Amino acid sequence: MQHRIIVLGAGYAGAVAAGRLARRLRREDVAITLVNAESDFVERVRMHQLAVGQELRPRPFSEMFAGTGVELRQATVTAVDADRRTVTVTDVTGGTGRLTYDTLVYALGSRWNPQGVPGTAEHAHEIAGRPGALRLRERLAGLDAGRSVVVVGGGLTGLEAASEIAESRPDLDVCLAARGDLGDWLSAKGRRHLRKVFDGLGVTVHERASVTAVGADHVTLADGRSLPAAVTLWTTGFAVHPIARDTTLKTSGTGRIVVDGTMRSVSHPDVYAIGDAAMAAGPGDKPLRMSCASGVPTAWQAADAIAARLTGGKIPDVPLRYFNQCISLGRKEGLIQYVTADDRAVDAALTGRLAALYKELVCKGAAWGVANPTLGVPTRRRDVVREPAAQDPAVRAAA
Repeated sequence: MQHRIIVLGAGYAGAVAAGRLARRLRREDVAITLVNAESDFVERVRMHQLAVGQELRPRPFSEMFAGTGVELRQATVTAVDADRRTVTVTDVTGGTGRLTYDTLVYALGSRWNPQGVPGTAEHAHEIAGRPGALRLRERLAGLDAGRSVVVVGGGLTGLEAASEIAESRPDLDVCLAARGDLGDWLSAKGRRHLRKVFDGLGVTVHERASVTAVGADHVTLADGRSLPAAVTLWTTGFAVHPIARDTTLKTSGTGRIVVDGTMRSVSHPDVYAIGDAAMAAGPGDKPLRMSCASGVPTAWQAADAIAARLTGGKIPDVPLRYFNQCISLGRKEGLIQYVTADDRAVDAALTGRLAALYKELVCKGAAWGVANPTLGVPTRRRDVVREPAAQDPAVRAAA
């Protein structure tokens, strides 16, 4: 009887995990099902590009996973019963179904979070996914010259969005509202370059400015000031998919599934969580941040651990760490901030055109890895010899 593996979500983490499992395990021994609401892969790290009118290469899952043995199920996940090992889904026709698993890989990721700020849900745009980016694209295309765009949030998404909009639409008045100083987590070199690029693009920066309300044509700051905003783009705050919180899985206060070093749930040994959905510890027990830089390594870790436990192989013990933060600042500029293993900026940084090319290579490399799920690493398929939940010593000890 085949061991049933279900992967929920086909973002960077889920798609990579499904492909790596297909590469590690024999098709005769496992049935791998990948469940996702959309029919093709979304390059989430490029949503700011999509929003300004750039076309992204389509990547249908039917082509990506052809011949791999991975079964695709286009459906929306509506519930997970971690005790009965079932997943409830609604397909594109509105019909519901229930899937049963032996091992579950939970990779439903994160979504936009308006954080309860009045008016945000009604008036602000977001680029956490393709639908939001396309809505913003339509709105920006309809803006006359001289209209104002306010990007709320000084994190990576906000920096990339503000610079991309300003570069593609120099006729608009683009400003960024950040709670702290511009790029305050970067090195001195990184901050200088960021400010230089923003000045060159004409982006007005409001530092130490908390937005307390969003209106149809303005945003209100904590100090009482009002900024005109024909368009408000909200980039601060992401929340994980709420389904995990409604299960018996152990979750953090933010709803992320608590996992061990192999991405295995600490409460349910047949469940693994990866990407933004996982509360995983990096160097110094510091939680990994929500990012593609975290998602892909956690997918590798989980897939290799599942394969090892099923085949009796050695369970991987690869420390998860960071190397750099890659920031695009339009199509011509970039910033590669080198960091410590636990994601703190060091003095070294790469800037300018070379940094933009570096970031583009990183994005293309990540997409290639998803689009070619069984290529890139030598195939080492092994026979499934045991059930992981029943045989793993750690599970027996905890029982």
